[in-house]
Amino acid sequence: MAFINLDHMSYKPLLPQVKSAMKAAIDMDFLNPSSMHKNGEQAAEALARSREAVRRLLNCSDAKEVVFTSGGTESVNHAIKGAAAANIEKGRHLIISNIEHNAVIRSAKRLQSMGYSVTSVSVDGKGRVNPDEIAEAITGETILVSIMHSNNETGTIQPIEQIAEITRKKKILFHTDAVDSVGVVPIDVQQLGVDLLSFSANTFHGPTGVGGLYIRKGSRVFPMFDGGVQENNKRAGTENLIGIIGAGAAAEETQQHLAQWQAHTLGLKRYLLAQLPRYIDEYIVNTHPVHSLPSMLSVSIQYIEGESVMLMLDDENIAVSTRSACATGSLRASHVLTSIGLSHADAQGTLVISFGKDNTEAQIDRFLGVLKNVVATLREISPLYNKTPR
Repeated sequence: MAFINLDHMSYKPLLPQVKSAMKAAIDMDFLNPSSMHKNGEQAAEALARSREAVRRLLNCSDAKEVVFTSGGTESVNHAIKGAAAANIEKGRHLIISNIEHNAVIRSAKRLQSMGYSVTSVSVDGKGRVNPDEIAEAITGETILVSIMHSNNETGTIQPIEQIAEITRKKKILFHTDAVDSVGVVPIDVQQLGVDLLSFSANTFHGPTGVGGLYIRKGSRVFPMFDGGVQENNKRAGTENLIGIIGAGAAAEETQQHLAQWQAHTLGLKRYLLAQLPRYIDEYIVNTHPVHSLPSMLSVSIQYIEGESVMLMLDDENIAVSTRSACATGSLRASHVLTSIGLSHADAQGTLVISFGKDNTEAQIDRFLGVLKNVVATLREISPLYNKTPR
């Protein structure tokens, strides 16, 4: 059985162009970009080309606004903790939402242990923040608002531009975790109006272990690491040059093909939604019908456990997820799904299906055929299903 990857939120395969760029960089045997000799200058030039490629992908006004990191988690930590430390004289209050990634939630909790206060705003039944709630939560002590661009478990996209208008008028820094959005939908930092934006290269077919933080010129954010003056004195430590070269190549290819990939995955998502009622009943679609990533769908299948479904699909060489890859292994119901109003039982029955540029309708058909049998088998032995009158 051919492998079917419907878990592109966890990992997108490296593009051939990315592999070629990284292999060529290894063969060049680049030295340290901070070195003053010729080989160091060549490395610095390669670093600058990758930074420019990412600048174009995000539409930053200046390539120096792109700070390369080890990935999305570091970028989020840098944004939140760095902004808090740099603006402590203005206040000690932050605003996040109930459905943020753990990198945001745990960074906020760390700051709470250091004397900061945190307000977490609620979301509606499809996972959208109400900008008015953020406006109401702002106090004279508020120094940072951090709301994710799209949710990594439901795919729902937040009203970032509206929130940015509020924070801009109040002269408060606004960070968005766009790790699951960059390379999936167009991201224009000028249009969004954010001050800080986190991203990860593996979301747009680049290597893992490489990400970045957009820091709008003039935004006060302290570095996370002390040491050298790398990354325009914003992130000390010798850069992961080979990985960054791969990220640059991925950014170039993504910018060129994003519209095509977006249309393709949206077609697959709509196809699956149209076909799903033919195969199973009693399920809940968690993804917003309009404001959501084109490549992602969250469905809670009632009366059974999503993890059991995932494992049985895996036996058939079909990969899906049950929640964020970073939360895999947790026995608790997802805080995201309970925040949108799901019961713990329904939350535990959730599948996250994410499409890529190479998926096909034929693969969706096979997935649905297997899913039908898996659901029937699990419901047959489910005490919840057998005891529920229908």
